[in-house]
Amino acid sequence: MVTRSFCFGTGLASWFRGRIAGPLLQILRKGTEPKKLAFSASLGITLGVFPICGVTMFLCGIALALFGSRCHAPTVMLVNFITTPVEISLVVPFLRFGEFITGGPKFHLTSDALKKFLTGQASRDILYSICHALLGWVVAAPILFGAMYIALVPCFTILTQRFSTTVPSKSEKMSSSPKKPVTSPFEVKLKIRDV
Repeated sequence: MVTRSFCFGTGLASWFRGRIAGPLLQILRKGTEPKKLAFSASLGITLGVFPICGVTMFLCGIALALFGSRCHAPTVMLVNFITTPVEISLVVPFLRFGEFITGGPKFHLTSDALKKFLTGQASRDILYSICHALLGWVVAAPILFGAMYIALVPCFTILTQRFSTTVPSKSEKMSSSPKKPVTSPFEVKLKIRDV
């Protein structure tokens, strides 16, 4: 009789490899520019912590449409996916930050508030709390984006150098060398004919 022992970590590790590590390695191996990856990841994080759950994917889609080729779409969406647990945990801090900015009354997160919400008695309070959370995010988003971009540029530079499988072309190697000026074969032939 064969017995199988199931380890919780094994399932979680295979999920992590399949859903996060695998796609990240594919992105890094494509040889995308580190600044573009850092910009895209910062955008994905900033939009991924938007305080209204379920809206972040649409925001990322709109951002990708607006930024076009300046963004790396798979990176934005992967980071948005990774950021989901952080989004849920930051709803209350954004709410409190927005309340602090406006000086408005605190929305008490109790079971009583949930009952009022479900019965429709606290609709105005819920609307104010959503507005406060949005205000907190709007104020914090540029700071979060800038900090993440500054932190991620060196990280992606190292990661792309380590995992990139693209080999620089001969012209890229020549252009990086300061000793020889870059000339095309056509220009060389013209110089020979003029002499």
